[in-house]
Amino acid sequence: MTVESQPNEQLEYQPAARRPIADLFRATAHLAVRICIRLGIHPDAVSYLSLVASAAAAICFWQAGSAPWLLIPAAGMCYVRLWLNMLDGMVALASGKASPRGEILNDLPDRISDVLIFVGAAHSGLGNPFGGYWAAIFALLTAYVGTLGQAVGGKREFGGVMSKPWRMVALHVGSWLLLADLWLCGWTKDWKVSILDWTHFCIIAGCVQTIIVRLLRILSRLRLSQ
Repeated sequence: MTVESQPNEQLEYQPAARRPIADLFRATAHLAVRICIRLGIHPDAVSYLSLVASAAAAICFWQAGSAPWLLIPAAGMCYVRLWLNMLDGMVALASGKASPRGEILNDLPDRISDVLIFVGAAHSGLGNPFGGYWAAIFALLTAYVGTLGQAVGGKREFGGVMSKPWRMVALHVGSWLLLADLWLCGWTKDWKVSILDWTHFCIIAGCVQTIIVRLLRILSRLRLSQ
């Protein structure tokens, strides 16, 4: 005997777009997801914690000019930010609390986090501040272009070489190369371009490539749908 589903039965909400995440990185969060569900921690709280991690990274970058060792925790907090950004979505899905409102609270802190981190690096005194500000601007543009596909009725685009995780990886690598250079050679104010400047340049160039790739893919899908 078959039982017909009730017409007013609500289907579990599924996010419209989910970022591809490496299995190894995702595997590190399974225990944390179970703990969050057991303790009743709301996914929104995890999203807010990602902002705290980003603010901590920004402060470490900001003070790294006078205390270069802070580049180590600065880079580490960038990864904590990424991990929490991943965890909030996993907790939302596993606990059945995914919602359109949650998608906004999942995405908006990401944009604020990008600005906090790059502005913190801009004011570190270890490079040209304009590099950090331009990196923040292009990070926002990259994320915005990614949402255009969803805005026109398609899917969100995550392609390109400088998506959010790779921006943080690039900043981490550049920060630690800069730290090694400072310890080995010392800081000289005569430098015209520092390693942090080159890091910002690589991030900006990667964002330009990512923006182009995403736009081309979105336009291609639009042509196919017509």
